[in-house]
Amino acid sequence: MKENRRDRDDEGRARSARPRDGLGRPLAYGAPGVERQPEGVVRTPGETLQEAQRLLDAGKPFHAHEVFEDAWKSGADAERALWKGMAQLAVGLTHAARGNATGGARLLLRGADAIADYPDPYGIDVAGLTSWARELAERVAGGEEVDAAREAPRLVPLTP
Repeated sequence: MKENRRDRDDEGRARSARPRDGLGRPLAYGAPGVERQPEGVVRTPGETLQEAQRLLDAGKPFHAHEVFEDAWKSGADAERALWKGMAQLAVGLTHAARGNATGGARLLLRGADAIADYPDPYGIDVAGLTSWARELAERVAGGEEVDAAREAPRLVPLTP
């Protein structure tokens, strides 16, 4: 019988135990990595946006994508497309920062399209985010290198 060497979590689901860098890329076992986001955390929309913004500002869009993924999996049915679109924006930035121009541009555009029809829920600057995503997708597709922290979008407008 063949032994199964895949890493598993406490529930038996496949989950790599390899450490990850700030953009979510797997590192060698035993290498120092960036702490992972806990999965399955139920947050209010405001908490989701606050945590995702913190991670984006720190140059960790992969981790922000995981926060949005929790929101789309635990949120109301009517908001799943919103949170999935927000996750696509974050993972699009992740791919762009990793140098994957094609994947990054596609995900940025897909995320922008997904959130475009929402009327600024929870203070999200939908027009600003869709503009940011489309402009960044164009630059990435043109071969521009991306620094995730420098390109981090504002999810909600700053308050005075």
